[in-house]
Amino acid sequence: MTNPDSKDQGTIDLAEYIFRRLIQLGVGTIHGVPGDYNLTALDYIKPLGLTWAGNGNELNSGYAADGYGRIKGIAAVITAFGVGELSAINAIGGAFAEKSPVVHLVGTPPLPAQKAKACMHHTLGNGDYRAFPEMTKYVTVAQADLTDAETAPALVDAALKACILNSRPAYIQLPTNLVKAQVPPPTVPIDLSHPGYDEGYEDKVLEMLVEKMQGSKKPVILMDGLTARFHINEEINEFVRLTGFPTLSSPFGKGIVNENLPNYCGGYEGIVGDESTKQQIDDSDLILNFGPLHSDVNAMGFSAIPKPDVTVTFEGYSVRFGPEEADPQSRALLIKSFMTKLIKRLKTTELPTIQPFTRGPSFSPTVLKDLEPAADGDAIKQDEFWLRMSEYLKPGDLLVTEAGTPFAGGNTLILPENTILLNSCLWFSIGFTLPALQGAALAQREQRQEGNKEGARTSGRAILFIGDGSLQMSVQAIGDIIRNRLDATIVVINNDGYTVERVLHGFKKSYNEIQPWRNTLAPSFFGAPENDPEYPVITAQARNWGELRNVWGRKDVQAGKGLAVIEVFMHYADAPRLLKKLAAYVTERNKANEA
Repeated sequence: MTNPDSKDQGTIDLAEYIFRRLIQLGVGTIHGVPGDYNLTALDYIKPLGLTWAGNGNELNSGYAADGYGRIKGIAAVITAFGVGELSAINAIGGAFAEKSPVVHLVGTPPLPAQKAKACMHHTLGNGDYRAFPEMTKYVTVAQADLTDAETAPALVDAALKACILNSRPAYIQLPTNLVKAQVPPPTVPIDLSHPGYDEGYEDKVLEMLVEKMQGSKKPVILMDGLTARFHINEEINEFVRLTGFPTLSSPFGKGIVNENLPNYCGGYEGIVGDESTKQQIDDSDLILNFGPLHSDVNAMGFSAIPKPDVTVTFEGYSVRFGPEEADPQSRALLIKSFMTKLIKRLKTTELPTIQPFTRGPSFSPTVLKDLEPAADGDAIKQDEFWLRMSEYLKPGDLLVTEAGTPFAGGNTLILPENTILLNSCLWFSIGFTLPALQGAALAQREQRQEGNKEGARTSGRAILFIGDGSLQMSVQAIGDIIRNRLDATIVVINNDGYTVERVLHGFKKSYNEIQPWRNTLAPSFFGAPENDPEYPVITAQARNWGELRNVWGRKDVQAGKGLAVIEVFMHYADAPRLLKKLAAYVTERNKANEA
């Protein structure tokens, strides 16, 4: 969309430059909300072949971009200055905490107004135009304040590079008077090489690791969620298969390892899980910990953090042995290159016989096998619900589990091959997953359309499990799903309020109650099409096991096409085993600390 009025036909508008760079990095959709400080920039989206998601509010647009970025490796959201960006900053904070690469583009008042400290709308009225960018510094890895055409391209490129390399949000301010500023077009891709990469160092670390693996008798692989940011799923699964080492996942890391592999031993829940599993982890002489995020929730009250002295930690640019910090000379390796070399090496390396690892009694396949089927009239209970849901999953499903009971219950799901599971384990902002479902489903649709091999991992079914309380936080995202005609199944766990909070504190307190909604009317309220065979809309409720089996047995529900809202009723006092045990452990620990 080069400006035809430009005197120099060798230049393009700055807004076009930014969007072209985003396209080069893989962005196909721009999330966000229009506002008068970004409207002229939005004019470039459609002509450049990008899709405008058109979200209902800025918070949801940020959440959706986070979900999109976790799938495609980069996302973009555009908001207006002040009111728009502050509405989105909660989502940007979550993306920063859990390492999702989101570019936040903010349309700002024109530079002359800023220099004059004019009392413009959407400002604080005190002439301070730096307040909002200063807030953003805490939740972004790079900030580009575009003030003139000469320096703008380099600032944009640097911010985008930081976003990709760190897998964290970047912030770009685009004043309205610079939207059409003339800049040279991007003629070469952004250099995404890591400045500290040292192949000799990488090879040295590989030899050290192989030596440790050869000397181990009781090794264990612990898979955590930040591994997903490395985009090495194939390499990880080949590594797990080749070594045969016992492999366990944190809740955040669930879905990365193929659970059908014979050496997959389930989830690691620390002190709130099986005692025998924790003992074997504690007795291990080598723990290979991939992509760790040792939050209190993910690490089960910090009880699932492995012993530092026997742990090898794998991150995007480093493999660290024991408690050592990153290399003081800032030497870096590239985890994809490292894992490719490691797999090649292991194919010609003999590993010693290791001691067998015994799965604990709560290993989901074992529990499901021994589970007596509930009668049709029986109430739906949490633990059985999550185990039984495993029977309805298909290879390639995209699953999203909300904070609270879905996060805990989802950890017991038995996942088919090539399943992707998205959740939150650190930021834990309730309501995140409904917009994230929209963003992730859109990203995967784009991957399939592009012929991206990563897109082949998904069959197209996108399924969200969310509580009735969390749904009320971000329900407008249902309208965004319909607007973009995304295939999505939303399972609403109606347990009459905030069950997770009840388990933690205030079991019978009124503040843990919510206003009951007629949740299955949501598609109609948000304008879902009626009688459209190309986009079917399904609503259903289940109050007992017979009704739930009938719902999941429907061919249209199984197909996962169009929009389905399925409301499942459970008792407000019921919660998954993991959640109850974790809450009890944390409560007792807090009491001990207060004593």
